Amino acid sequence: MVVDVTKAVFTSRFQTREFIEQAWFITSVTLMPTILVSIPFGAVIALQVGNLTGQLGAQSFAGASAVLAVVREAAPIAAALIIAGAAGSAICSDMGARKIREEIDAMEVLGVDPIQRLVVPRVLATVFVSAMINGIVIATGIGGGYFFTVIVQGGSAGAFLSSFTALASLPDLYISMVKAVLFGYLASIVGAYKGLNAGGGPSGVGRAVNESVIIAFMVLFALNSIITAIYFQIVPQNGM
Repeated sequence: MVVDVTKAVFTSRFQTREFIEQAWFITSVTLMPTILVSIPFGAVIALQVGNLTGQLGAQSFAGASAVLAVVREAAPIAAALIIAGAAGSAICSDMGARKIREEIDAMEVLGVDPIQRLVVPRVLATVFVSAMINGIVIATGIGGGYFFTVIVQGGSAGAFLSSFTALASLPDLYISMVKAVLFGYLASIVGAYKGLNAGGGPSGVGRAVNESVIIAFMVLFALNSIITAIYFQIVPQNGM
């Protein structure tokens, strides 16, 4: 199905209205969880990094370490959790409901490809929203890191801001966005696949939703490990 969806993205007509509707729907179910999750992410990272750098006598690098952790790992992981848990499950339940109501069979009888008509707009919308969510998590995480490092722990605001580029660099932001886009792409395809293959009535749709979330989590965490390992081998890392 990954191959079929990838082909359809480049060969089928872009459905602007469906894309906008699905992007708005996915945003409505993921925006608030994104904000609520990103604040604790930034707080925990800031507190842990602040204590560690304080013990090592490198308090001035607390900002750089927090930014690096948020941009490189925390933001894509948070985006993956939200996309797989909220957007992927919503897509799966929608596709599963259409399947048990025999709407998918009716579309195929009429010669309409469900992948081009239903799956592709949802996949593209999820990719777009996933990239936006990643940016929101980065901004909120850095803001939370600043608050807990400077306000709560009494760190230096100037040192926090001036050390932003000491460890992190633009390639870290690029790889973060690449991860978010790939996570959104795969999570939406997993949800659509499980929904289109749901059976056994409403209970079968519920099982398909649970399976799609678990499978998406496993795939995204494995993909994150692979991308990170390749990134470390290709891009040289900044030192202190």
